Amino acid sequence: METAKATLLHYVVDARSSRFTVQAFAAGMLSAMGHNPKIGIRTFAGTVDFSAESAQASGFRLSVKSNSLGVLDDVSDKDRRDIEKMMNEQVLEPTKYPDIVYDAPSVSITHIESALFSAALTGTLSFHGVTRNQAISARIAVFDEMLRASGEFTLNQSDYGIKPISVAGGALKVKDELKFSFEMVVRRQN
Repeated sequence: METAKATLLHYVVDARSSRFTVQAFAAGMLSAMGHNPKIGIRTFAGTVDFSAESAQASGFRLSVKSNSLGVLDDVSDKDRRDIEKMMNEQVLEPTKYPDIVYDAPSVSITHIESALFSAALTGTLSFHGVTRNQAISARIAVFDEMLRASGEFTLNQSDYGIKPISVAGGALKVKDELKFSFEMVVRRQN
């Protein structure tokens, strides 16, 4: 007996209603004097095809403009400018690598209860000129014309050819591992 293929509905990320951040962590002898900057990702766009009825999804794609990252912490304007300048010049290099892209053609959906699902995304992250496999898990809540997906994942900067920022002769530096957190709102398109 052949099962009918579910109709997947097309959804588009609503960046204005979404939150996407990255947390860096200080290390080194002076790390107690440094802080762990939280960076907001401001410009991103994405799409996914999803069916709550059949608990299926495919084709999640998210692209981020690398020059759109900015410090969220309550720091002085000078510190904010210094951190963002260092981040752009030494880490992101947006003129050379303007886009960060996550592409997950395979998305495994599990129905948890009522309108709640979990998703396991198997995809690739293209960042700083390097493309690597990156698995991401998310919790999904389904509303009428909208989905809300949330989760977190980590990555090491060195895996993408980035040397973590170091100042004061290495006495204060950023750890290799970065923690990303997201709460994405995606809206159904007709």
